[in-house]
Amino acid sequence: MRMARPAIRIDAARRRACPRPPPARSTAMDHPPARPKIAETVIHPSVRLREAAIGRCCEVLERSSVEYAELGDFSYLGHDCQVADATIGKFCAIAAHVRIGPPNHPMDRPAQHRFTYCPEYYDATQRRDAGFFAARRADRVTIGHDVWIGHGVTVMAGVTVGDGAVLAAGAVVAKDVAPYSIVGGVPARPIRDRFPPAIAERLRCIAWWDWPFETIMERLPAFQSDDVAAFCDRWDPG
Repeated sequence: MRMARPAIRIDAARRRACPRPPPARSTAMDHPPARPKIAETVIHPSVRLREAAIGRCCEVLERSSVEYAELGDFSYLGHDCQVADATIGKFCAIAAHVRIGPPNHPMDRPAQHRFTYCPEYYDATQRRDAGFFAARRADRVTIGHDVWIGHGVTVMAGVTVGDGAVLAAGAVVAKDVAPYSIVGGVPARPIRDRFPPAIAERLRCIAWWDWPFETIMERLPAFQSDDVAAFCDRWDPG
């Protein structure tokens, strides 16, 4: 059901080196620093890629597929995920068996079957419906930064998920999700906000996901605290 496309595209290579954190002070008795688990982008050999752009220090686990999609720096996919026609931001945590961007069938036509857009599958004299596939490609999913997607979630075509959102396990997300909100259920509905609106807006203004990785590591204790207001007070540029 997919149109012929050029060869797979990945940013620079399947494995991209990650920036190294600043070296810690050491003594002669210290051992050399160990190599981080995700020192570079790691893509399991069983993964299927098709016109995919994979960022730095990403991880894509077994039997997943990424087609016509971008995966931002430091984001990771669990095993058996399917991602298509999507743009995913940085630092996203995506659990196993997640489906992002499943294609829709032509419900407004007399028949929904693929013979209407892939007639060549059944009659070699026919040509596939290029316009249908172009419209399908354009109906992209957009997922912001620092989004957590739980096990078995489905995000339907055309949906936008805001920065910092949480999609609870098993949810079917058919409508846009506001930044820093938590949704769940079938179909997904709001459960609660992670933070008050003012805090959420300040976090988006800080946009820590755009900081150099070395800066993030230097400020790691601030990320490990649950005093989000103090974090905003310290790093909010406004």
